Amino acid sequence: MVKIFIDPGHGGNDPGAVGNGMQEKNLTLSIATQIRDMLVSEYENAEVRMSRTGDTAVSLTERTNMANNWGADYFLSVHINAGGGTGFESYIHTSQTSGSVRAQNIIHPAIMQQLSERDRGKKTANFAVLRTSTMPAILTENLFIDHANDAAKLRDPAFLTRVARGHVNGLAQAFNLRRNSGGNGTIYRVQAGAFSQRANAEALQARLQADGYEALIIQSGSLYRVQVGAFSVKANAEALVAELKSRGYDAIVITV
Repeated sequence: MVKIFIDPGHGGNDPGAVGNGMQEKNLTLSIATQIRDMLVSEYENAEVRMSRTGDTAVSLTERTNMANNWGADYFLSVHINAGGGTGFESYIHTSQTSGSVRAQNIIHPAIMQQLSERDRGKKTANFAVLRTSTMPAILTENLFIDHANDAAKLRDPAFLTRVARGHVNGLAQAFNLRRNSGGNGTIYRVQAGAFSQRANAEALQARLQADGYEALIIQSGSLYRVQVGAFSVKANAEALVAELKSRGYDAIVITV
């Protein structure tokens, strides 16, 4: 399995760049969530975790600690630019490790193929998430929120899906991801519990996170479901269920 860690920039009380009635944190979460869902539904050897799955504040150190502790193979940080420019650019750390350079050379043009926007180039920077991640990493800046034409595109859900698709295409090429042979697009999620009271779901989420699992709460009708992991291959979800049960969790596989 290829472990890909996706980091939607900003969140919670940090909106990121703001312009034209939009906030960066919301756009990055939309793009990152679509990247995750495409990867797990379309590729059988991609395992994905995210630094946040909702509008929550996560420090820069926490973001890379999660990826480092998980043993991620790649760190992808998704951002929206600001400052009066236009177009797309990507960054790797100034140390320019071979893994980061190679992946950037594949992922950057794959995104450009989907966007057909101004190419601002493949760049380097000493950004914290690039500096402190222990695996190859990239940070993408997907258009400018304070540029009228760019903002008009960022408001379009179909455009955000194209942004996500470009990232996925690049990741698939860079890491030789294998297409899901099942071909039905089913996503298998692992559910660790379902509660009528959100506080109980939050308690289980905290316990799972303390044990090193990425857990999210999904409200479904009157229930708050605590889910861990998303897979395109059922056997991988079942393996996680077995692992969780061995640690005292009452987990099951559900499909979406």
